[in-house]
Amino acid sequence: MEVGFLGLGIMGKAMATNLLKHGFKVTVWNRTLSKCDELRELGASVGETPAAVVARCKLTIAMLSDPSAALSVVFNKNGALEKISSGKGYIDMSTVDAETSIKINEAISSKGGHFLEAPVSGSKKPAEDGQLVILAAGEKSLYDEAVPAFDVLGKKSFFLGKVGNGAKMKLVVNMVMGSMMNAFSEGLVLADKSGLDPHTLLDVLDLGAIANPMFKMKGPTMIKGNYAPAFPLKHQQKDMRLALALGDENAVSMPVAAASNEAFKKARSLGLGDLDFSAVYKTVKDSQS
Repeated sequence: MEVGFLGLGIMGKAMATNLLKHGFKVTVWNRTLSKCDELRELGASVGETPAAVVARCKLTIAMLSDPSAALSVVFNKNGALEKISSGKGYIDMSTVDAETSIKINEAISSKGGHFLEAPVSGSKKPAEDGQLVILAAGEKSLYDEAVPAFDVLGKKSFFLGKVGNGAKMKLVVNMVMGSMMNAFSEGLVLADKSGLDPHTLLDVLDLGAIANPMFKMKGPTMIKGNYAPAFPLKHQQKDMRLALALGDENAVSMPVAAASNEAFKKARSLGLGDLDFSAVYKTVKDSQS
């Protein structure tokens, strides 16, 4: 299967690499074209524009940073929409709001193409290991066609029905994750300020009912002050903002998520946006100094 891939950030690069390693023919594009060089060395072809990639491939995947980027890659000059035609499939795996997915779906469908939103749960390491969780919604026939690629990219894929449901599910998941990260950060600081060993807290948490992979993986690096980005904080804050907007739309009160969003915003204002989202711990810790 020949697959187009638009966007080679932390996630996209790992995902496109996995497809190449599993025998897919892949044509890649990135706004900064030099980022394609490493993939070219692994056997990828390079498209000069999103339109060029879509023209070449029956199936094109996009993995972009936010709604603005997702829309521009489709609608701008030399964008994907220019070469969408009957039988071509477009899969947006970016984390965006439902409104953005619906807008892209309408445009792709109007030209005879098929659309699937398929945001993923997981960060850099799961992307590299092909262990993402894929939350797909839209054209069922395109989902069925994409399953071989999804099986390479993820450990499990869900088909959630109509376009918008994938985006909503991803925002709910990331809202819970962001809220947990803030509570975890406060717990680590509280343990330390109370004269307890934070590493012992990690051991205790890992043996209890709230044990989870995020605490186990992020805790030791947070204590060391290592915030190498697996999932950039600026993207986590964007997802909190979109989740809160979804809460507004459905009249759901979300005070914990709102407070967590403010903590991520504060971290961004301190210049931590490009670090891992666990760097919110640094703002909690520093505020107690």
